[in-house]
Amino acid sequence: MLVLGRKPGEYVMIGENIKVKVVKSDKGDLRFAIEAPRDVSIVRGEIYEARIAAEGA
Repeated sequence: MLVLGRKPGEYVMIGENIKVKVVKSDKGDLRFAIEAPRDVSIVRGEIYEARIAAEGA
């Protein structure tokens, strides 16, 4: 796992076509924007985990 510190306006690239940009950071609240191709699925962690748990049931 890679852990990075970024300030609002800064971003990281995942591969050549996924950009994760910090939009706002305030007192433990982090907002970020993700730019990715439409064929890349993006879901919140709790939704992903619920799907995995449902598939295993």
